[in-house]
Amino acid sequence: MTLTSREIASQPAIWREALETRSARAAELLTLPGQRVLVLGCGTSAYLAESFAALRERAGFGMTDAAYASEPWPWRDYDAVVLLSRSGTTTEVIDALDALPEGVRTIAVTGVADSPVADRVDDVLLLDFADEESVVQTRFPTTFLLLARAALGEDVAGLPDQAEAALALPLDVDTERLSHFVYLGSGWTYGLAQEAALKIREAAQAWSESYPALDYRHGPLAVADERSLVWIIGPAEPSLPADIERTGATVRVSTHDPLVELADAQRLAVAIAAHRGLDPDNPRHLTRSIVLG
Repeated sequence: MTLTSREIASQPAIWREALETRSARAAELLTLPGQRVLVLGCGTSAYLAESFAALRERAGFGMTDAAYASEPWPWRDYDAVVLLSRSGTTTEVIDALDALPEGVRTIAVTGVADSPVADRVDDVLLLDFADEESVVQTRFPTTFLLLARAALGEDVAGLPDQAEAALALPLDVDTERLSHFVYLGSGWTYGLAQEAALKIREAAQAWSESYPALDYRHGPLAVADERSLVWIIGPAEPSLPADIERTGATVRVSTHDPLVELADAQRLAVAIAAHRGLDPDNPRHLTRSIVLG
């Protein structure tokens, strides 16, 4: 079993620990009722930012924007900025933090306590127990979103058990026949769809895409065929699966909570890597953190 596979399999236990030890701290730092919040990240963390922003605003805690730390973003007189960085060393996140106006509350979500990002902010939600050794992020992002959902008022207490049961089942995906992988989501699960597609590219060097679910028919459907797997994360609009199946593609509709579906998608990325003779622990051209000289 690869290191990445072990970290994927550890998620039920990590989620339980998170709910037992970090729920109060997450509620304190992530709800911020009535405040205008900006969430920043790069790569996986940018997708987390999108999902968290959608969840927080939907839950009624206040206006929440998400942006790439590596891209220019408009300042809208935010009360607080949440910075997501597993390593706490990502150069673009540090640069974005250093460029913030004085007096804005800054909150880091990171896996490393003694990191440049953690040292620069006002408050830290430390998820060191969820950090990974692998370059490819798996349990860190799911743990953050589990805690965020709990903080925002969702009942997620049963998700560790649900994930444990799902991860014990075979994937039931034909990795030999399929070569094109598409993930669809809506609202907060669109961030999960983007993250699932990224895992395929990172771990398996395979063709993967992600789209808002109802936008898939507006062009991207043209490349779907018998080699395609289209995985809908979250609720599916009733007519969408049938429209996709007419292309010859295999459609997978969620049967579990979206975070559990993401954990299964992580397993698929590792399975594709194995089929291709690749090492998911050492993805080509990638490092654990982008630190620019």
